[in-house]
Amino acid sequence: MPYARKKMHSGDTHLRRRWRLRNRRKDLDEIDADLKCEPEKLLKQEIDLDKPGFGQFYCIHCATYYINDQALQAHFRTKVHKRRLKALEIEPYTIEDSLRAAGQGSFVQPQKRKMETQPCLADVEQGKRIKVDTVMDEEKPAKQELSKVKKVTDYKKVLEEL
Repeated sequence: MPYARKKMHSGDTHLRRRWRLRNRRKDLDEIDADLKCEPEKLLKQEIDLDKPGFGQFYCIHCATYYINDQALQAHFRTKVHKRRLKALEIEPYTIEDSLRAAGQGSFVQPQKRKMETQPCLADVEQGKRIKVDTVMDEEKPAKQELSKVKKVTDYKKVLEEL
């Protein structure tokens, strides 16, 4: 009796896991929106019995819940969390960027930000806040906004200068 045909190639198991929706995480632009609008509200959530740790131990940068503070602090030292912080350093792609790429405006290089790991719950209760600082590299001209470049409208003056 012949065997049942496989639906995918045997080497595509890593892709199959990526396609599953049950493991779907928030995208970087959704996390960026959470960081901009009241991240302290996400740190102090109401008790929800369906979430791990009753929804009290939440990593804002990775959008994941943990069972206790010790597990959350261990997560902050992992490579996964550090990779996510590194990915959040660059501003997310927006609709304005797509319009500029289509020719409606000047291209602006995405700014780099300084991301720090969120404070623990005890520090939040004392008033410590989550920091997201924008840092521009002034020494690199490619990182500066091209829209600030002086536009030439009088071509006769330019030709006379040459």
